[in-house]
Amino acid sequence: MTIMFVWHYATIKKYEFDLHNKVSLEWLLALGPSLGVTRVPGIGLVFTDLTSGIPANFSRFVTNLPAYHRILVFVCVKSVPVPFVPPAERYLVGRVGPAAHRSYRCIVRYGYRDVHQDIDSFETELVARLADFIRYDWHRSQHTSPYAEDDASHSNESSSERRLAVIGTVTFSGTPGYGIEESVEPASVSIGFSTVESVTDVIEMQAVGAGAVERRVRFAIDDDDSESDGQTKMYVQLEEELRDLMTAQEAGTAFILGHTHVEAKQGSSILKRLAINFGYNFLRRNCRGPDVALKVPPISLLEVGMVYVV
Repeated sequence: MTIMFVWHYATIKKYEFDLHNKVSLEWLLALGPSLGVTRVPGIGLVFTDLTSGIPANFSRFVTNLPAYHRILVFVCVKSVPVPFVPPAERYLVGRVGPAAHRSYRCIVRYGYRDVHQDIDSFETELVARLADFIRYDWHRSQHTSPYAEDDASHSNESSSERRLAVIGTVTFSGTPGYGIEESVEPASVSIGFSTVESVTDVIEMQAVGAGAVERRVRFAIDDDDSESDGQTKMYVQLEEELRDLMTAQEAGTAFILGHTHVEAKQGSSILKRLAINFGYNFLRRNCRGPDVALKVPPISLLEVGMVYVV
């Protein structure tokens, strides 16, 4: 019980440190050639425990190495208190900043009996879900829906937390169909989980005809419907974003993980210093690291050193 308490206590303190030290979206959008920061080809997967905001380990990464990838994805892997998470509800995807910035957030949820994917299949499926989200987001932005006014209000917000969509097994070939649910079925794994409590206006998207739901708005896009200039421009931007994603995937993927060391702050009690400085750090050094748990190949791994003073 003592070992579990020490591990849980230090983990909570680390999470609180991340919450208090996350950086704003404005800081991310300000990064550019004027500050000596460049964007390199490829996909950068930044793993973090945060479901909103820009983690401090990414700001430290850019400070030490003034470059980051053309496609940037903040990945949060969460374990939820159910045995299995349906594949159609595993990925929550949203944008971080405007579409032109090519930055996204992805929350990946696993049940406590789910088998985690190997890194190759995880990377492939993540890119596929990002492509599905890009198509969905562009088509949704060009069509009238009950959420149109909400979208306008969200576009004016400076917050990094944009609307997230649960990207399931939706087929986009031919005439893609989307179902936007106003009320999700109680059996959905997305209801009542802490992973989505901080996310406003979560949209559940699943294949049309996958089940009866209340007040669902559906629409379909066909290639012949791109007659107006606005739709033509939308398709051009959609193809450009998808092309950037595929090009980045071919260039390679880097996994950016935090390599942390936790210290008790000055003035802490002797018991806390013993628990954090010796007990927790001993346990952390003798447990599998995130790179081992995620089976990240060493050639694709970038570790960012972080000292947590809790």
